[in-house]
Amino acid sequence: MFAKWVLVLAGAVAAPGMAASQVPDTTSRMVDRLFEAWRNNDADGPGCALGVSRNGEVLYERGYGMANMETGTPITPSSIFHVASVSKQFTAMAVMLLARDGKLSVDDDIRKYVPEIPDYGTPITIRHLLTHTSGLRDQWALLRLARGRFEENRITDADVLDIASRQRSLNFTPGAEYVYSNTGYTLLALIVRRVSGKSLRDFSDERIFKPLGMTKTHFHDDYTMLVPGRTSAYARRGDGWRVSIPNFDTYGATSLFTTVGDLLKWEANLERPTVGDSALFREMEAPGRLTSGDTIDYGFGLSAGRYRGAPVVGHGGADAGYRSYVGRFPQHGLAIAIACNASTANPGALADGVADAYLGSALAANAREVPPRGVPVSASVLQRRAGVYYQPTTHQVIELTMRDGKLIGGRNGGPTLIPLSENRFRVGNNELTFARGENAGFEMRDLEGGRPATFERRQPAEITPASLAGYAGEYFSEDVNAHYVVTASDSGLSLRTGTTDPIAARLVFNDTFLGGGYTIEFLRSGAEVTGFEVTNSRMRRVKFVRVPQRR
Repeated sequence: MFAKWVLVLAGAVAAPGMAASQVPDTTSRMVDRLFEAWRNNDADGPGCALGVSRNGEVLYERGYGMANMETGTPITPSSIFHVASVSKQFTAMAVMLLARDGKLSVDDDIRKYVPEIPDYGTPITIRHLLTHTSGLRDQWALLRLARGRFEENRITDADVLDIASRQRSLNFTPGAEYVYSNTGYTLLALIVRRVSGKSLRDFSDERIFKPLGMTKTHFHDDYTMLVPGRTSAYARRGDGWRVSIPNFDTYGATSLFTTVGDLLKWEANLERPTVGDSALFREMEAPGRLTSGDTIDYGFGLSAGRYRGAPVVGHGGADAGYRSYVGRFPQHGLAIAIACNASTANPGALADGVADAYLGSALAANAREVPPRGVPVSASVLQRRAGVYYQPTTHQVIELTMRDGKLIGGRNGGPTLIPLSENRFRVGNNELTFARGENAGFEMRDLEGGRPATFERRQPAEITPASLAGYAGEYFSEDVNAHYVVTASDSGLSLRTGTTDPIAARLVFNDTFLGGGYTIEFLRSGAEVTGFEVTNSRMRRVKFVRVPQRR
Protein backbone atom coordinates (compact mmCIF):
# COMPACT_ATOMS: atom_id res chain seq x y z
CA MET A 1 0.00 0.00 0.00
CA PHE A 2 1.06 3.58 -0.47
CA ALA A 3 2.58 5.39 2.48
CA LYS A 4 0.37 7.54 4.68
CA TRP A 5 2.42 10.66 4.02
CA VAL A 6 3.24 12.14 0.65
CA LEU A 7 5.76 14.47 -0.93
CA VAL A 8 3.96 17.13 -2.95
CA LEU A 9 5.72 18.29 -6.08
CA ALA A 10 4.89 21.14 -8.45
CA GLY A 11 5.52 21.30 -12.16
CA ALA A 12 4.49 19.78 -15.43
CA VAL A 13 2.96 16.30 -15.53
CA ALA A 14 2.47 13.78 -18.27
CA ALA A 15 -0.98 14.00 -19.80
CA PRO A 16 -3.11 10.85 -20.10
CA GLY A 17 -2.15 8.88 -23.20
CA MET A 18 1.18 10.69 -23.57
CA ALA A 19 3.89 8.56 -25.15
CA ALA A 20 7.14 7.92 -23.32
CA SER A 21 9.04 10.17 -25.70
CA GLN A 22 6.60 13.00 -24.90
CA VAL A 23 7.07 12.96 -21.13
CA PRO A 24 8.37 16.44 -20.18
CA ASP A 25 11.91 16.62 -18.86
CA THR A 26 10.52 18.50 -15.87
CA THR A 27 8.58 15.39 -14.82
CA SER A 28 11.73 13.27 -15.01
CA ARG A 29 13.61 15.83 -12.94
CA MET A 30 10.83 15.84 -10.36
CA VAL A 31 11.04 12.07 -10.10
CA ASP A 32 14.84 12.13 -9.90
CA ARG A 33 14.66 14.53 -6.96
CA LEU A 34 12.69 11.91 -5.03
CA PHE A 35 15.68 9.58 -5.29
CA GLU A 36 18.39 12.17 -4.58
CA ALA A 37 19.38 10.49 -1.34
CA TRP A 38 20.37 7.38 -3.31
CA ARG A 39 21.95 9.31 -6.18
CA ASN A 40 23.91 12.05 -4.42
CA ASN A 41 24.08 11.81 -0.64
CA ASP A 42 25.26 8.19 -0.66
CA ALA A 43 26.53 7.82 -4.21
CA ASP A 44 28.60 4.74 -3.36
CA GLY A 45 25.84 3.13 -1.32
CA PRO A 46 22.83 0.98 -2.25
CA GLY A 47 19.73 2.40 -3.88
CA CYS A 48 16.69 1.71 -6.03
CA ALA A 49 15.49 0.97 -9.54
CA LEU A 50 12.37 2.68 -10.85
CA GLY A 51 9.98 1.88 -13.68
CA VAL A 52 6.88 3.86 -14.70
CA SER A 53 4.39 3.03 -17.46
CA ARG A 54 1.05 4.26 -18.72
CA ASN A 55 -1.37 2.01 -20.56
CA GLY A 56 1.40 -0.56 -20.94
CA GLU A 57 3.93 1.83 -22.49
CA VAL A 58 7.09 2.55 -20.51
CA LEU A 59 7.41 6.22 -19.60
CA TYR A 60 10.56 6.21 -17.47
CA GLU A 61 13.14 3.75 -16.13
CA ARG A 62 16.22 4.58 -14.12
CA GLY A 63 18.60 3.18 -11.53
CA TYR A 64 19.96 5.06 -8.50
CA GLY A 65 22.86 3.90 -6.30
CA MET A 66 24.94 0.73 -6.31
CA ALA A 67 23.81 -2.80 -7.11
CA ASN A 68 26.98 -4.10 -5.47
CA MET A 69 29.03 -1.88 -3.19
CA GLU A 70 32.02 -4.21 -3.22
CA THR A 71 32.40 -4.18 -7.01
CA GLY A 72 31.11 -0.66 -7.58
CA THR A 73 28.42 -1.94 -9.95
CA PRO A 74 25.61 0.62 -10.40
CA ILE A 75 21.91 -0.15 -10.33
CA THR A 76 20.22 -0.08 -13.73
CA PRO A 77 16.60 -0.73 -14.78
CA SER A 78 17.70 -4.27 -15.72
CA SER A 79 19.20 -5.03 -12.28
CA ILE A 80 17.61 -8.08 -10.65
CA PHE A 81 16.14 -7.77 -7.14
CA HIS A 82 14.59 -10.12 -4.62
CA VAL A 83 11.16 -8.47 -4.22
CA ALA A 84 9.92 -10.33 -1.13
CA SER A 85 6.14 -10.25 -0.68
CA VAL A 86 5.51 -8.73 -4.10
CA SER A 87 5.86 -12.45 -4.96
CA LYS A 88 2.45 -13.27 -3.49
CA GLN A 89 0.39 -12.00 -6.44
CA PHE A 90 2.28 -14.37 -8.77
CA THR A 91 1.66 -17.31 -6.46
CA ALA A 92 -2.00 -16.34 -6.36
CA MET A 93 -2.04 -16.13 -10.16
CA ALA A 94 -0.63 -19.67 -10.45
CA VAL A 95 -3.39 -20.94 -8.15
CA MET A 96 -6.04 -19.10 -10.15
CA LEU A 97 -4.78 -20.56 -13.42
CA LEU A 98 -5.12 -24.03 -11.92
CA ALA A 99 -8.64 -23.14 -10.78
CA ARG A 100 -9.50 -21.97 -14.29
CA ASP A 101 -8.09 -25.27 -15.60
CA GLY A 102 -10.53 -27.09 -13.32
CA LYS A 103 -7.71 -28.66 -11.29
CA LEU A 104 -8.80 -27.15 -7.97
CA SER A 105 -11.28 -24.75 -6.36
CA VAL A 106 -10.34 -21.84 -4.12
CA ASP A 107 -12.97 -23.13 -1.70
CA ASP A 108 -11.32 -26.55 -1.37
CA ASP A 109 -10.15 -27.64 2.07
CA ILE A 110 -6.34 -27.40 2.00
CA ARG A 111 -6.05 -30.81 3.68
CA LYS A 112 -7.17 -32.30 0.37
CA TYR A 113 -3.72 -31.31 -0.92
CA VAL A 114 -1.68 -30.87 2.28
CA PRO A 115 -2.89 -33.55 4.71
CA GLU A 116 0.13 -32.81 6.92
CA ILE A 117 -1.73 -29.78 8.29
CA PRO A 118 -3.75 -30.82 11.37
CA ASP A 119 -7.54 -30.93 11.40
CA TYR A 120 -8.59 -27.98 13.59
CA GLY A 121 -12.29 -28.82 13.48
CA THR A 122 -13.08 -26.07 10.96
CA PRO A 123 -11.79 -26.34 7.38
CA ILE A 124 -9.06 -24.02 6.16
CA THR A 125 -9.68 -23.30 2.49
CA ILE A 126 -7.38 -22.15 -0.30
CA ARG A 127 -9.33 -18.88 -0.20
CA HIS A 128 -8.34 -18.45 3.44
CA LEU A 129 -4.69 -18.87 2.50
CA LEU A 130 -4.97 -16.35 -0.34
CA THR A 131 -6.59 -13.69 1.86
CA HIS A 132 -4.56 -14.19 5.08
CA THR A 133 -7.70 -15.27 6.96
CA SER A 134 -6.62 -18.87 7.68
CA GLY A 135 -5.56 -18.36 11.29
CA LEU A 136 -2.27 -20.16 10.57
CA ARG A 137 0.62 -18.79 12.60
CA ASP A 138 3.26 -17.03 10.52
CA GLN A 139 6.23 -19.17 9.49
CA TRP A 140 8.89 -16.54 10.21
CA ALA A 141 7.57 -15.86 13.70
CA LEU A 142 7.51 -19.60 14.46
CA LEU A 143 10.97 -20.28 13.04
CA ARG A 144 12.50 -17.38 14.89
CA LEU A 145 10.98 -18.62 18.14
CA ALA A 146 12.09 -22.19 17.41
CA ARG A 147 15.69 -21.30 16.60
CA GLY A 148 16.13 -18.10 18.54
CA ARG A 149 17.38 -16.67 15.24
CA PHE A 150 17.22 -17.61 11.59
CA GLU A 151 19.61 -15.26 9.82
CA GLU A 152 22.46 -17.77 10.02
CA ASN A 153 20.44 -20.88 9.21
CA ARG A 154 19.23 -22.00 5.79
CA ILE A 155 15.45 -22.37 5.67
CA THR A 156 13.68 -24.65 3.18
CA ASP A 157 10.08 -25.46 2.26
CA ALA A 158 10.47 -28.64 4.29
CA ASP A 159 11.29 -26.57 7.39
CA VAL A 160 8.13 -24.50 6.93
CA LEU A 161 5.91 -27.55 6.35
CA ASP A 162 7.41 -29.27 9.38
CA ILE A 163 6.74 -26.41 11.76
CA ALA A 164 3.30 -25.64 10.29
CA SER A 165 2.26 -29.27 10.75
CA ARG A 166 3.31 -29.14 14.43
CA GLN A 167 0.85 -26.40 15.37
CA ARG A 168 -1.83 -27.68 17.68
CA SER A 169 -3.93 -24.53 17.47
CA LEU A 170 -4.55 -21.50 15.27
CA ASN A 171 -4.43 -17.78 15.88
CA PHE A 172 -8.21 -17.68 15.33
CA THR A 173 -11.05 -19.60 13.68
CA PRO A 174 -10.53 -19.59 9.88
CA GLY A 175 -12.32 -16.66 8.25
CA ALA A 176 -12.87 -14.73 11.49
CA GLU A 177 -9.97 -12.29 11.21
CA TYR A 178 -7.30 -10.97 8.88
CA VAL A 179 -3.74 -11.52 10.12
CA TYR A 180 -0.93 -11.58 7.57
CA SER A 181 0.52 -15.09 7.32
CA ASN A 182 3.43 -16.02 5.08
CA THR A 183 2.75 -19.66 5.95
CA GLY A 184 -0.35 -19.61 3.78
CA TYR A 185 1.55 -18.62 0.65
CA THR A 186 4.29 -21.18 1.20
CA LEU A 187 1.54 -23.82 1.41
CA LEU A 188 0.00 -22.44 -1.78
CA ALA A 189 3.31 -23.04 -3.57
CA LEU A 190 3.21 -26.62 -2.29
CA ILE A 191 -0.38 -27.00 -3.52
CA VAL A 192 0.69 -25.81 -6.99
CA ARG A 193 3.39 -28.50 -7.03
CA ARG A 194 1.09 -31.29 -5.88
CA VAL A 195 -1.77 -30.36 -8.23
CA SER A 196 0.23 -29.52 -11.37
CA GLY A 197 3.14 -31.92 -10.90
CA LYS A 198 5.51 -28.99 -11.39
CA SER A 199 7.27 -26.70 -8.95
CA LEU A 200 5.89 -23.19 -8.62
CA ARG A 201 9.09 -22.02 -10.27
CA ASP A 202 8.57 -24.19 -13.37
CA PHE A 203 4.80 -23.67 -13.51
CA SER A 204 5.12 -19.87 -13.30
CA ASP A 205 7.91 -19.80 -15.84
CA GLU A 206 5.81 -21.79 -18.31
CA ARG A 207 2.38 -20.23 -17.71
CA ILE A 208 3.20 -16.64 -16.63
CA PHE A 209 6.74 -15.36 -17.17
CA LYS A 210 7.58 -16.67 -20.63
CA PRO A 211 4.20 -15.76 -22.20
CA LEU A 212 4.60 -12.19 -20.86
CA GLY A 213 8.24 -11.84 -21.92
CA MET A 214 9.39 -11.54 -18.30
CA THR A 215 12.77 -12.98 -19.24
CA LYS A 216 14.60 -11.88 -16.07
CA THR A 217 12.05 -13.20 -13.60
CA HIS A 218 11.98 -16.47 -11.66
CA PHE A 219 11.03 -17.91 -8.29
CA HIS A 220 14.36 -18.47 -6.56
CA ASP A 221 14.39 -21.93 -4.96
CA ASP A 222 18.13 -22.26 -4.31
CA TYR A 223 19.85 -19.33 -2.64
CA THR A 224 23.29 -20.63 -3.71
CA MET A 225 22.32 -20.42 -7.40
CA LEU A 226 24.25 -17.91 -9.52
CA VAL A 227 22.07 -15.17 -11.04
CA PRO A 228 23.95 -12.81 -13.40
CA GLY A 229 22.89 -9.20 -12.89
CA ARG A 230 21.37 -9.60 -9.46
CA THR A 231 21.87 -7.00 -6.77
CA SER A 232 23.28 -7.50 -3.33
CA ALA A 233 21.32 -6.02 -0.40
CA TYR A 234 22.42 -4.00 2.60
CA ALA A 235 21.33 -2.90 6.05
CA ARG A 236 22.70 -0.16 8.27
CA ARG A 237 24.73 -1.31 11.23
CA GLY A 238 26.45 1.31 13.32
CA ASP A 239 27.87 3.95 11.01
CA GLY A 240 28.11 1.78 7.89
CA TRP A 241 26.43 -0.70 5.57
CA ARG A 242 26.54 -4.46 6.00
CA VAL A 243 25.45 -7.19 3.58
CA SER A 244 21.87 -8.32 4.30
CA ILE A 245 20.70 -11.03 1.88
CA PRO A 246 17.98 -13.67 2.48
CA ASN A 247 19.46 -17.15 2.78
CA PHE A 248 16.33 -19.24 2.42
CA ASP A 249 15.06 -21.53 -0.32
CA THR A 250 11.39 -21.35 0.63
CA TYR A 251 9.23 -19.51 -1.88
CA GLY A 252 5.65 -18.64 -2.75
CA ALA A 253 5.33 -16.13 0.07
CA THR A 254 8.58 -14.58 -1.14
CA SER A 255 11.72 -15.21 -3.24
CA LEU A 256 10.65 -13.79 -6.60
CA PHE A 257 13.67 -12.44 -8.50
CA THR A 258 12.76 -9.81 -11.09
CA THR A 259 13.40 -6.34 -12.56
CA VAL A 260 11.27 -3.21 -12.58
CA GLY A 261 10.85 -3.62 -16.34
CA ASP A 262 9.46 -7.14 -15.95
CA LEU A 263 7.11 -5.93 -13.22
CA LEU A 264 5.73 -3.31 -15.61
CA LYS A 265 4.98 -6.11 -18.10
CA TRP A 266 3.01 -7.85 -15.37
CA GLU A 267 1.10 -4.67 -14.54
CA ALA A 268 0.23 -4.25 -18.23
CA ASN A 269 -1.15 -7.81 -18.22
CA LEU A 270 -3.44 -6.98 -15.29
CA GLU A 271 -4.98 -4.22 -17.42
CA ARG A 272 -5.04 -6.00 -20.81
CA PRO A 273 -4.66 -9.73 -20.13
CA THR A 274 -2.51 -12.02 -22.21
CA VAL A 275 -2.21 -14.48 -19.34
CA GLY A 276 -5.47 -14.95 -17.49
CA ASP A 277 -8.56 -12.85 -18.17
CA SER A 278 -10.43 -9.87 -16.78
CA ALA A 279 -12.81 -12.01 -14.72
CA LEU A 280 -9.87 -13.76 -13.07
CA PHE A 281 -8.23 -10.43 -12.15
CA ARG A 282 -11.48 -8.99 -10.82
CA GLU A 283 -11.65 -11.97 -8.46
CA MET A 284 -8.03 -11.47 -7.39
CA GLU A 285 -8.62 -7.78 -6.65
CA ALA A 286 -11.98 -8.19 -4.91
CA PRO A 287 -11.86 -7.41 -1.15
CA GLY A 288 -11.82 -10.47 1.07
CA ARG A 289 -14.79 -11.07 3.35
CA LEU A 290 -14.76 -12.27 6.96
CA THR A 291 -17.37 -14.58 8.48
CA SER A 292 -18.74 -11.52 10.31
CA GLY A 293 -19.58 -9.96 6.93
CA ASP A 294 -16.86 -7.31 7.25
CA THR A 295 -14.60 -6.81 4.25
CA ILE A 296 -10.82 -6.39 4.21
CA ASP A 297 -8.57 -4.50 1.80
CA TYR A 298 -6.72 -7.66 0.76
CA GLY A 299 -7.73 -9.85 -2.16
CA PHE A 300 -5.63 -12.66 -3.63
CA GLY A 301 -2.04 -11.44 -3.29
CA LEU A 302 -3.09 -7.83 -3.93
CA SER A 303 -4.11 -4.93 -1.70
CA ALA A 304 -6.70 -2.37 -2.76
CA GLY A 305 -6.73 1.16 -1.43
CA ARG A 306 -6.96 4.79 -2.42
CA TYR A 307 -4.38 7.53 -2.82
CA ARG A 308 -5.50 11.14 -3.12
CA GLY A 309 -8.95 9.92 -4.01
CA ALA A 310 -7.86 7.50 -6.75
CA PRO A 311 -8.14 3.69 -6.49
CA VAL A 312 -4.76 1.95 -6.35
CA VAL A 313 -3.98 -1.77 -6.39
CA GLY A 314 -0.57 -3.09 -5.40
CA HIS A 315 1.69 -4.80 -2.90
CA GLY A 316 4.91 -4.09 -1.06
CA GLY A 317 7.71 -6.35 0.08
CA ALA A 318 10.53 -6.44 2.65
CA ASP A 319 13.08 -9.19 3.27
CA ALA A 320 16.51 -8.66 4.85
CA GLY A 321 17.92 -5.57 3.07
CA TYR A 322 15.50 -5.67 0.12
CA ARG A 323 12.47 -3.36 -0.15
CA SER A 324 9.97 -3.22 -3.05
CA TYR A 325 6.63 -1.94 -4.23
CA VAL A 326 4.56 -2.38 -7.39
CA GLY A 327 1.12 -0.97 -8.04
CA ARG A 328 -1.13 0.75 -10.49
CA PHE A 329 -3.87 3.37 -10.75
CA PRO A 330 -6.52 1.60 -12.85
CA GLN A 331 -8.46 4.78 -13.63
CA HIS A 332 -5.33 6.46 -14.98
CA GLY A 333 -3.51 3.51 -16.52
CA LEU A 334 -0.39 4.41 -14.50
CA ALA A 335 1.85 1.65 -13.10
CA ILE A 336 4.84 2.15 -10.79
CA ALA A 337 7.51 -0.43 -9.90
CA ILE A 338 10.25 0.29 -7.37
CA ALA A 339 12.87 -2.17 -6.11
CA CYS A 340 15.55 -1.22 -3.59
CA ASN A 341 18.52 -2.97 -2.00
CA ALA A 342 18.69 -0.91 1.20
CA SER A 343 16.76 -1.70 4.37
CA THR A 344 16.26 2.03 4.99
CA ALA A 345 14.42 2.60 1.70
CA ASN A 346 10.68 3.30 1.71
CA PRO A 347 9.34 2.34 -1.74
CA GLY A 348 5.74 3.11 -0.77
CA ALA A 349 6.59 6.73 0.03
CA LEU A 350 8.68 6.99 -3.13
CA ALA A 351 5.76 5.61 -5.15
CA ASP A 352 3.51 8.30 -3.69
CA GLY A 353 5.87 10.98 -4.95
CA VAL A 354 6.13 9.38 -8.39
CA ALA A 355 2.32 9.31 -8.62
CA ASP A 356 2.21 13.00 -7.69
CA ALA A 357 4.70 13.80 -10.43
CA TYR A 358 2.90 11.91 -13.20
CA LEU A 359 -0.72 12.46 -12.23
CA GLY A 360 -0.57 15.84 -10.49
CA SER A 361 -3.90 17.67 -10.72
CA ALA A 362 -5.64 14.53 -12.02
CA LEU A 363 -5.66 13.43 -8.38
CA ALA A 364 -7.71 14.96 -5.59
CA ALA A 365 -6.21 17.69 -3.45
CA ASN A 366 -3.48 16.42 -1.22
CA ALA A 367 -4.90 15.21 2.07
CA ARG A 368 -1.71 15.87 3.99
CA GLU A 369 -2.00 14.58 7.53
CA VAL A 370 -2.24 17.58 9.85
CA PRO A 371 -2.18 16.57 13.52
CA PRO A 372 -5.07 18.03 15.51
CA ARG A 373 -4.16 20.93 17.76
CA GLY A 374 -5.65 19.26 20.79
CA VAL A 375 -7.34 20.79 23.83
CA PRO A 376 -5.92 21.59 27.27
CA VAL A 377 -6.22 18.72 29.73
CA SER A 378 -4.89 18.89 33.27
CA ALA A 379 -1.84 16.89 34.26
CA SER A 380 -3.89 15.08 36.93
CA VAL A 381 -6.34 13.81 34.29
CA LEU A 382 -3.49 12.70 32.01
CA GLN A 383 -1.80 10.95 34.92
CA ARG A 384 -4.95 8.90 35.54
CA ARG A 385 -4.67 7.58 31.97
CA ALA A 386 -1.07 6.42 32.44
CA GLY A 387 -0.76 2.70 32.98
CA VAL A 388 -0.70 -0.73 31.34
CA TYR A 389 -3.45 -1.90 28.98
CA TYR A 390 -4.12 -5.34 27.50
CA GLN A 391 -6.08 -6.55 24.46
CA PRO A 392 -7.44 -10.02 25.35
CA THR A 393 -7.86 -11.27 21.76
CA THR A 394 -4.52 -10.22 20.26
CA HIS A 395 -2.66 -10.20 23.61
CA GLN A 396 -1.17 -6.83 22.66
CA VAL A 397 0.12 -4.74 25.56
CA ILE A 398 0.18 -0.93 25.41
CA GLU A 399 1.92 1.13 28.06
CA LEU A 400 1.07 4.82 28.53
CA THR A 401 3.49 7.01 30.47
CA MET A 402 3.61 10.61 31.66
CA ARG A 403 6.66 12.54 30.49
CA ASP A 404 7.22 16.33 30.62
CA GLY A 405 3.54 16.89 31.26
CA LYS A 406 2.43 14.82 28.26
CA LEU A 407 0.96 11.36 27.86
CA ILE A 408 3.12 9.20 25.60
CA GLY A 409 2.97 5.69 24.22
CA GLY A 410 5.61 3.34 25.63
CA ARG A 411 8.13 3.89 28.37
CA ASN A 412 10.88 5.77 26.56
CA GLY A 413 10.18 8.54 24.09
CA GLY A 414 7.17 7.11 22.28
CA PRO A 415 4.57 9.11 20.34
CA THR A 416 2.60 11.78 22.17
CA LEU A 417 -1.13 11.29 22.64
CA ILE A 418 -2.96 14.46 21.56
CA PRO A 419 -6.02 15.11 23.76
CA LEU A 420 -9.24 15.87 21.87
CA SER A 421 -11.14 15.80 25.17
CA GLU A 422 -10.51 14.37 28.61
CA ASN A 423 -11.52 10.92 27.36
CA ARG A 424 -10.49 10.99 23.69
CA PHE A 425 -6.95 11.07 22.27
CA ARG A 426 -5.30 10.90 18.85
CA VAL A 427 -2.00 9.10 18.26
CA GLY A 428 -0.87 8.62 14.66
CA ASN A 429 -3.79 7.19 12.68
CA ASN A 430 -5.50 5.83 15.79
CA GLU A 431 -8.04 7.34 18.13
CA LEU A 432 -8.32 6.19 21.74
CA THR A 433 -11.58 6.67 23.65
CA PHE A 434 -11.43 5.94 27.37
CA ALA A 435 -14.40 4.60 29.27
CA ARG A 436 -15.48 6.68 32.23
CA GLY A 437 -14.55 5.73 35.75
CA GLU A 438 -11.43 4.84 37.64
CA ASN A 439 -9.15 2.15 36.17
CA ALA A 440 -11.16 2.18 32.92
CA GLY A 441 -9.79 0.84 29.66
CA PHE A 442 -10.10 2.32 26.20
CA GLU A 443 -11.31 1.53 22.71
CA MET A 444 -8.76 2.03 19.94
CA ARG A 445 -10.06 2.78 16.45
CA ASP A 446 -8.00 2.93 13.28
CA LEU A 447 -9.12 6.07 11.45
CA GLU A 448 -8.50 4.35 8.12
CA GLY A 449 -10.91 1.50 8.81
CA GLY A 450 -10.99 -1.85 10.56
CA ARG A 451 -12.82 -3.01 13.63
CA PRO A 452 -12.11 -1.17 16.90
CA ALA A 453 -10.21 -3.02 19.62
CA THR A 454 -10.95 -2.79 23.34
CA PHE A 455 -8.03 -2.63 25.78
CA GLU A 456 -8.50 -3.49 29.44
CA ARG A 457 -6.51 -1.82 32.18
CA ARG A 458 -4.17 -4.05 34.16
CA GLN A 459 -2.61 -3.33 37.52
CA PRO A 460 1.21 -3.39 37.51
CA ALA A 461 2.74 -6.24 39.48
CA GLU A 462 5.34 -5.74 42.18
CA ILE A 463 8.78 -6.90 41.07
CA THR A 464 10.81 -8.73 43.69
CA PRO A 465 13.74 -11.14 43.30
CA ALA A 466 11.72 -13.80 45.12
CA SER A 467 8.72 -13.52 42.81
CA LEU A 468 10.89 -13.59 39.68
CA ALA A 469 12.77 -16.66 40.92
CA GLY A 470 9.52 -18.65 40.72
CA TYR A 471 9.56 -18.44 36.92
CA ALA A 472 13.06 -19.89 36.52
CA GLY A 473 13.34 -23.32 34.96
CA GLU A 474 13.37 -25.29 31.72
CA TYR A 475 10.40 -25.25 29.32
CA PHE A 476 9.56 -27.17 26.14
CA SER A 477 7.18 -26.43 23.26
CA GLU A 478 5.84 -29.15 20.97
CA ASP A 479 4.64 -26.44 18.57
CA VAL A 480 8.17 -25.27 17.78
CA ASN A 481 10.12 -28.28 19.08
CA ALA A 482 12.31 -26.07 21.24
CA HIS A 483 13.61 -26.01 24.79
CA TYR A 484 14.00 -22.66 26.54
CA VAL A 485 15.84 -22.04 29.78
CA VAL A 486 14.44 -19.21 31.89
CA THR A 487 16.69 -17.55 34.43
CA ALA A 488 15.82 -14.74 36.81
CA SER A 489 17.70 -11.64 37.93
CA ASP A 490 16.70 -9.02 40.47
CA SER A 491 14.76 -7.06 37.83
CA GLY A 492 13.64 -9.41 35.05
CA LEU A 493 13.89 -12.71 33.21
CA SER A 494 16.16 -14.09 30.53
CA LEU A 495 14.84 -16.70 28.06
CA ARG A 496 17.33 -18.63 25.96
CA THR A 497 17.40 -21.54 23.55
CA GLY A 498 20.57 -23.22 22.28
CA THR A 499 23.49 -20.84 21.82
CA THR A 500 21.42 -17.82 20.81
CA ASP A 501 21.41 -14.45 22.53
CA PRO A 502 18.85 -14.48 25.33
CA ILE A 503 15.55 -12.61 25.30
CA ALA A 504 15.42 -10.05 28.12
CA ALA A 505 11.87 -9.87 29.49
CA ARG A 506 10.39 -7.45 32.03
CA LEU A 507 7.27 -7.86 34.13
CA VAL A 508 4.40 -5.52 33.15
CA PHE A 509 1.52 -7.01 35.11
CA ASN A 510 0.67 -10.24 36.89
CA ASP A 511 2.51 -13.18 35.21
CA THR A 512 2.87 -11.17 31.96
CA PHE A 513 6.20 -10.04 30.53
CA LEU A 514 7.35 -8.12 27.46
CA GLY A 515 10.60 -8.95 25.67
CA GLY A 516 12.04 -9.50 22.21
CA GLY A 517 8.87 -8.20 20.56
CA TYR A 518 6.80 -10.86 22.37
CA THR A 519 4.08 -10.90 24.99
CA ILE A 520 5.06 -13.75 27.33
CA GLU A 521 2.29 -14.95 29.65
CA PHE A 522 3.09 -17.51 32.35
CA LEU A 523 0.52 -20.16 33.29
CA ARG A 524 -0.20 -21.54 36.75
CA SER A 525 -1.88 -24.43 38.45
CA GLY A 526 -2.71 -22.93 41.80
CA ALA A 527 0.43 -21.13 42.91
CA GLU A 528 2.76 -23.26 40.77
CA VAL A 529 4.09 -21.97 37.43
CA THR A 530 3.42 -24.70 34.85
CA GLY A 531 4.35 -23.05 31.55
CA PHE A 532 4.05 -19.94 29.41
CA GLU A 533 2.59 -18.77 26.10
CA VAL A 534 4.28 -16.54 23.53
CA THR A 535 2.46 -14.09 21.25
CA ASN A 536 3.37 -11.44 18.72
CA SER A 537 1.45 -9.68 15.94
CA ARG A 538 1.42 -12.76 13.64
CA MET A 539 1.60 -15.63 16.13
CA ARG A 540 -0.61 -16.16 19.16
CA ARG A 541 -0.33 -18.34 22.25
CA VAL A 542 2.49 -20.72 21.34
CA LYS A 543 2.59 -22.91 24.41
CA PHE A 544 5.64 -24.00 26.42
CA VAL A 545 5.31 -26.54 29.25
CA ARG A 546 7.59 -26.57 32.26
CA VAL A 547 9.96 -29.54 32.33
CA PRO A 548 10.16 -31.23 35.76
CA GLN A 549 13.51 -30.86 37.45
CA ARG A 550 15.65 -33.98 37.55
CA ARG A 551 16.33 -35.25 41.02
